[in-house]
Amino acid sequence: MHRFYHSPGACSLAVHIVLEETGAPYEAEVRSARNGEGTSTPDYLALNPKGRVPALAGVGDESGLLTEAVAILLYLARSHPGAGLLPADPAGEARCLEWLSWLSVDLHGVGYGQLWRPHRFVGDPALHAAVVERGRDNIRRVYDHIERILGDGRDWAVPGGYTVVDPYLLVFWLWGRHAGFDMEAEWPLWAGLMGKVLTRPAVRRALTQEGLAQP
Repeated sequence: MHRFYHSPGACSLAVHIVLEETGAPYEAEVRSARNGEGTSTPDYLALNPKGRVPALAGVGDESGLLTEAVAILLYLARSHPGAGLLPADPAGEARCLEWLSWLSVDLHGVGYGQLWRPHRFVGDPALHAAVVERGRDNIRRVYDHIERILGDGRDWAVPGGYTVVDPYLLVFWLWGRHAGFDMEAEWPLWAGLMGKVLTRPAVRRALTQEGLAQP
């Protein structure tokens, strides 16, 4: 059985959804990433020196800990092929990895890093407001491109079926709403896709378990 370390509403939500999609047994442990609470304690740092979520224990052997959302999502999808969360062909899998890598680096690491944690980019507090504003610009740039990608009429993020990319996109759609972006008005194709994602029972269960409002 896996032990899943997460923070409600964080990027770990995508992993939580995928765990529910697979039906694999797991135990969840909340490690709030807000202001570092729970992820910077000595016991958690001894387990995961990165001090971040998500983390998944029980990978490879009982003591194996896997970190990084992208790695965990791919591991779970490959470990449970019956859930159909990853295309069977190499090109389809590569498209999933293309999405996940881009969202993780450009959107999460850069855009939301600048918006919510400007101190990671510049030490002078007087410059934080400028970093935050640049973060909003970078987020909007990525959001606009997501909308362009979805504009070709595809049914899911990777054409042909629901994959691990779709719940990962949900994380950033919910973050956009939290950050004050008008997600439905500005990016209607993305909002439509998220409407489909939100109808899935596994998604609703994960949101409920994390105490998050149902959009």
